[in-house]
Amino acid sequence: MSDASAGEVSELEAQEARLVLPRFTYEDAWTLGGLLVGMARERRAPVAIDIRRGPQQLFHCALPGSSADNDAWIDRKRRVVERYGVSSFLVGARFRAKGTTFEASSRLDPDRYAAHGGAFPVAVEGAGVIGSVTVSGLPQAEDHAMVVEALERLLSSYASASG
Repeated sequence: MSDASAGEVSELEAQEARLVLPRFTYEDAWTLGGLLVGMARERRAPVAIDIRRGPQQLFHCALPGSSADNDAWIDRKRRVVERYGVSSFLVGARFRAKGTTFEASSRLDPDRYAAHGGAFPVAVEGAGVIGSVTVSGLPQAEDHAMVVEALERLLSSYASASG
């Protein structure tokens, strides 16, 4: 395993350990979706956004420049989060760190699963992973970074509200 790959995996694992929410209600899903839409509009990002709790879709938005292809990517990346319980970007990074690719080594149908950045687990304290938030439309590292930034803002808003 190369140092860069080990560093990337460690950094992604640290993000997930840090981004555990105290709760995740319907209102929180709306707030998170609004944060992502605002960020995407500000950046003129042609993305689609999807937020789920279990199998229920709580939020979906497609912004100008996105297409039905983005919805297909959302489904493929979300399935990786549901199967592995970690971000789609982390799953891909773990395979790369082993010197292979998700597509070559996972034995999963690439038409149904994509270990590309942009889908992130919604984890709640004491409950674990209860859903996912996904962005599709930018290069995978940027999709991932947008989700992380929005989750950081949401987590920060909880801290502000309680103290």
